[in-house]
Amino acid sequence: MSKRAAAALAAGAMVAVLTSCGSGGGGSADKGSGHRIVVGFSQVGAESGWRTANTKSVQEAAKKAGIELKFSDAQQKQENQIKAIRSFIQQKVDVIAFSPVVESGWDTVLKEAKDARIPVVLTDRAVDSKDESLYVSFLGSDFVEEGRAAGDWLVKEYSAGGGDVNVVQLEGTTGSAPANDRKSGFADAIKGQPKFKVVASQTGDFTRAKGKEVMQAFLKSQPKIDVLYAHNDDMALGAIQAIEEAGRKPGTDIRIVSVDGVKDAFVAMSQGKINFDVECNPLLGDQLMDLVKKVEAGEQVPRRIKTEEGTFTPEQAAAALPNRQY
Repeated sequence: MSKRAAAALAAGAMVAVLTSCGSGGGGSADKGSGHRIVVGFSQVGAESGWRTANTKSVQEAAKKAGIELKFSDAQQKQENQIKAIRSFIQQKVDVIAFSPVVESGWDTVLKEAKDARIPVVLTDRAVDSKDESLYVSFLGSDFVEEGRAAGDWLVKEYSAGGGDVNVVQLEGTTGSAPANDRKSGFADAIKGQPKFKVVASQTGDFTRAKGKEVMQAFLKSQPKIDVLYAHNDDMALGAIQAIEEAGRKPGTDIRIVSVDGVKDAFVAMSQGKINFDVECNPLLGDQLMDLVKKVEAGEQVPRRIKTEEGTFTPEQAAAALPNRQY
């Protein structure tokens, strides 16, 4: 079991300690009943359509809930997030929420928040820390399960036999939770299946431009590519451009499995260019604001809150496309 998973399964007694110690950030218990909750939110950046939808969801939910949101865009740099969190501490916000750029390197600044009695909620991504008291809850997807779902589809798709299946992998931002977990979940699903060979794997930083660039390099260096596994849709969409420019047909000559389920990917799926997509729901705003209210009120909250998600074939994507929100 990973350290993150162990943290997520912490005992209920620990939850009670965490919520009581963290609630009332900056001494809100002394504030009147008319006090407006203030949340400092540090976002990873705007590297993808998924992230843009996630930001919009958080901002709109805060407004709807009557919560004051102090928003900071880290532009995919950990140092920017650390500065933002320290700024939130100085401003004595009630709750700090953030989606970590990478998993490690947070203990010092989160200890500062704890010392200031400001509870921290992780959204979308987890941190890798031995100190379970540094945050009260983690709201987000199960990235390992997403990777495993992608691998399970691949195993099923090629269950009829045949020769080796050469796979190239577009990884997310190095060191980030989704990149680490989607890679390990996928590897776990295909282990024991020697015909699946990951012949190349490189980060595409979760961006469309980098996904295209890395796929271009894969196409030049690998004489035979059967499948592309992308850790997010934006990289997959960039890779589709590279595949088409190389005179090959995405979804047919090179089968594509991706993660996120954004609207642009659904369009590509309806065109037969992506074969399977594992959903990662970005619309966390309402759940986050509900969680913030409970934390601020001193209520017990789960250490781990998962979002509800599914998987999509091209036919399912085409049917869902007209009503897709992101």
